Amino acid sequence: MKISYNWLKSLIDIQESAEEIGKLLTATGLEVEGIEEIESVKGGLKGFVVGEVLTCETFMVKRDAAREKQLSLTTVDIGTGTPAGIICGAENVRAGQKVIVATLGTNIYLADGKSFTIEKRKVYGHPSEGMICAEDEIGVGTSHDGILVLNTDLANGTPATKYFSLEPDFQIEIGLTPNRADAASHLGVARDLRAVLGRAIKMPSIENFKPNSQSTERPSTDFQVVIENNEACPRFCGLEIRGIKVQESPAWLKNALQSIGLNPINNIVDITNYICHTLGQPMHAFDADEIKGRKIVVKVPEKGTKFTTLDGTERTLSGNDLMVCNDTEPIGIAGVFGGQKSGIKPTTTNLFLEVAYFSPVWVRRTATFHGLKTDASFRYERGTDPNMPPFAIRLAAVLIQELAGGEIMGEPIDVYPNPIENFKFLVKYKNINRLIGKNLDDRLIHKILQSLDIKVLSDDGKEMQVSVPPYRVDVTREADLIEEILRIYGFGSIELSENLQTNYLSSFPEKDVDKLQFKIIELLAGNGFNEIQTLSITKPAYNQALAATAKGEAVVLLNPLSEELSVMRQSLLLTGMESVAYNINRRQKDLKLFEFGRSYYYKQDDKHAERCPKENKHLGIWLTGNRQSESWASPSTPVAFHDLALAVQKVLKAMRVSNFDTHEADTSIFQYGLTYLVNKKPIVSLGLVKSSLTKLADVKQSVFYADFDWEYLLKQYAEKIAFAGIPKFPEVRRDLSLVIDSTVNFEQISAIALKTERNLLQNVNLFDIYAGEKLGENKKSYSVSFTLLDKEKTLTDEVIDKSMQRLITAYEKDLGAIIRK
Repeated sequence: MKISYNWLKSLIDIQESAEEIGKLLTATGLEVEGIEEIESVKGGLKGFVVGEVLTCETFMVKRDAAREKQLSLTTVDIGTGTPAGIICGAENVRAGQKVIVATLGTNIYLADGKSFTIEKRKVYGHPSEGMICAEDEIGVGTSHDGILVLNTDLANGTPATKYFSLEPDFQIEIGLTPNRADAASHLGVARDLRAVLGRAIKMPSIENFKPNSQSTERPSTDFQVVIENNEACPRFCGLEIRGIKVQESPAWLKNALQSIGLNPINNIVDITNYICHTLGQPMHAFDADEIKGRKIVVKVPEKGTKFTTLDGTERTLSGNDLMVCNDTEPIGIAGVFGGQKSGIKPTTTNLFLEVAYFSPVWVRRTATFHGLKTDASFRYERGTDPNMPPFAIRLAAVLIQELAGGEIMGEPIDVYPNPIENFKFLVKYKNINRLIGKNLDDRLIHKILQSLDIKVLSDDGKEMQVSVPPYRVDVTREADLIEEILRIYGFGSIELSENLQTNYLSSFPEKDVDKLQFKIIELLAGNGFNEIQTLSITKPAYNQALAATAKGEAVVLLNPLSEELSVMRQSLLLTGMESVAYNINRRQKDLKLFEFGRSYYYKQDDKHAERCPKENKHLGIWLTGNRQSESWASPSTPVAFHDLALAVQKVLKAMRVSNFDTHEADTSIFQYGLTYLVNKKPIVSLGLVKSSLTKLADVKQSVFYADFDWEYLLKQYAEKIAFAGIPKFPEVRRDLSLVIDSTVNFEQISAIALKTERNLLQNVNLFDIYAGEKLGENKKSYSVSFTLLDKEKTLTDEVIDKSMQRLITAYEKDLGAIIRK
């Protein structure tokens, strides 16, 4: 946000330099990112002074054989003690005139962009030591019809800047944070300076606001204002002014706007921009003769309505756009942009002013939908002052009468059915002193609050009730108000004791969750996966499709940007599937993706009577297409379940999770799959996604998906590792071929083995599967290897045989297995 130093001085008495003001603003939280000197006149009139023509003698010179030109030999007092001899070609130069003189060394900037420097030289044999200037040579106008003759008593040699009141100005760039909507104007910045410097604000005068008398001969306006949506538009002020003249703005107004980087347009539009940046109150001027039915209706037109904005672009309304309309059609997007038909034109003679308070949520949604970001929407989106419109519209009327003439048709129309109240809450003194870190005097606290327009309604010495004006949208609770006290008192004014202390000091976490997450990111990326980031806001249809696995009720947005994006996701599955579809549609069909993200839901809390919002962090992994691209060296092979299982097991191993149980994954999501459990609680589910879900995201090929409960996985991570030396004695491998029922899985075989032979068994591995008619119906054969090791001695055949016999007996008893020789 850009602020003009001189513009700021019109609102508060400032003796400090622009650099000093920048430091004060930064200390209050309005961080100044840069200060740049600006010139309303190029060159800043350096070298130009007021002079007086003492003598003037004319002489003729021949320009060629047929033409002569009259020049004047003048002596001019420029305040140096010795008059300067200057040759002047202007016909209107006379002795006794006060003029502007460009002294030696002055740079003259011409309208065509060229420039030259005044030097001592001879002109037709006469020495010339300067130049008596016309308007365009100075840069204060465009006229070149003779020199500029002054009417002034200023002493000769006075800098021209004093005559033209062109003080040096500075553009102050403020990095405005989103919460400080109150400071999005020169008045807002002046308020902070008032609090810090203890000086009064000088509000612009509206004493000259004089509406016509309401009589038969001079009636007030017959315009009507109707608000159909009071939630979106709590307040609307309107005023008609007749008989105005649209023309170029005066120099002071153009200079003010240019000082903050705005281009002047005409006197009416420039006044609305000037007030917006002075008070932080956007406003819009309509051509009153283009408003059909002489009626303003603030409403939401039907979806699909066409509307052409001031930039000539035809836009289609969303059905959630608040519009300012006439009797039959929209004429402006409320708080964002005006319409082409009713905008101010050079021929406009009657206008209707709109100054309103619009809901930040409605303006933000519309501005985002149409991709429009204007000075008005910037302020409305963050929150303006609902009490400012009556003052702003009167100030605009005063300036319009001054610069464009016209007649004010009665008092402003002010529709404000439900006034917005101040924020009221209690603040405890002990909390002020605790959070600031210093005991402040009660009177000082009251003084700071008063300087910030915050009223103390009651005070019993222990706590006070305060009333905060609604333009301070960021001060709604005790902690906010304490922050206000601290930033005005000054962070640098809080002394640090020799021994720093606090009433609450968090211990450093044993697990650095960010490092662990980055560790897994590196692991997956190293195995060919790409990280994605999808929206947490999703389609209601997605949540409905996954309702069977939801942990609670869906979180519905109060003010969604669209119906398609109106709920918070309850699973990463389908939002990630949209990324899969996006890539497949661009001929990238072999995908290995992962995402760290959160799911959201409502759940009844034992500690609260009402349901509470919850969120959980997950790690999602998606696999689809082929394992590798097709090449001459190897054929393309589609990804399979074990490819995903391998990736899942690598993540679990990296997180030091080795002991887990398994059962079949939820069939409402997966065609088939597994869920890994630790302490009987699911830690990850993986499998082939059901085709009904892939189709919902417009994916036509098979997708494998794994969903980690990341927060639960973090809890299982063991910070300390127990290391053991390399075994001194050799391992022994023995194999068994088991004929078992087709319903038995490997996890059961492994669990029985580890339970039966705990001391010697190191590893169980499945290396072959066979199923055929010879085995019998619903039978299969697993070939399993067992690794045995005694850390104390070499295993003998006798010990090995006994161990294997125990395993055979257990399989025959528990699984009904037949041991194949």
